[in-house]
Amino acid sequence: MSDFLKGKTAVITGGSRGLGKAMAVALAAEGVRIALVARDEAAMTDVAETIRKAGGEASCFKADVTDETAVATLEKEVLLQYGTVDILINNAGINIRKPIHEFTLEEWRRVQDTNVTSVFLMCRAFVPHMKGKGYGRIFNMTSIMSHISLPGRAAYSSSKAALLGLTRAVALELATEGITVVGISPGPFATEMNLPLMNNPEANAKFLSSIPVGRWGDVNEIGKLTVFLCSEGAGFITGTDILIDGGWCAQ
Repeated sequence: MSDFLKGKTAVITGGSRGLGKAMAVALAAEGVRIALVARDEAAMTDVAETIRKAGGEASCFKADVTDETAVATLEKEVLLQYGTVDILINNAGINIRKPIHEFTLEEWRRVQDTNVTSVFLMCRAFVPHMKGKGYGRIFNMTSIMSHISLPGRAAYSSSKAALLGLTRAVALELATEGITVVGISPGPFATEMNLPLMNNPEANAKFLSSIPVGRWGDVNEIGKLTVFLCSEGAGFITGTDILIDGGWCAQ
């Protein structure tokens, strides 16, 4: 562990499980103070306990990041506890899969609000506290579905493509501040969400045959990527999107 990240503060939405948990644990191991944000308080508390038992520092903030008032309250609570924010990871997201003609307007808006509007609200709240220090990192989980798509993913793909555009624009706005803004596009990872498929031997084998490297991604690989992108050596990487997908999008 280097000392570069020690004492910095990271706010991570959707930090209660999966990729959000992996990023939180990896950064905490580097001495980053972690502000976990999620709606599942019990799962979030478990992540915080895991971090603390390993000698790290973590706090939990229950919030709906699609709600403007809730984000404003979250901003005050995080700043009251930590005084500053150096890293913002916008990981909260949902996916509703169905044909375009079967979507209700409420379902469509729920996907857009969770995957795009929440990022706008979080950036608007926390960017002012990141400016003026010569360092900052913002990561948006853009997904391979911002590059390709599949049937039934109209809401999800459109939201992730919009998020990629938002990432590029904010990166240009903050470039002179030393704040990098990067999209991270995960492919298929071994997370709780994919357990039904992973536990079905026939379906799992068929799915793995479509991944060039022939395996699921390990969540620890996302954690290691995040640590690197937060490092001093990654300061020239901004306004772009990093695919970590086992070669999926190269096909």
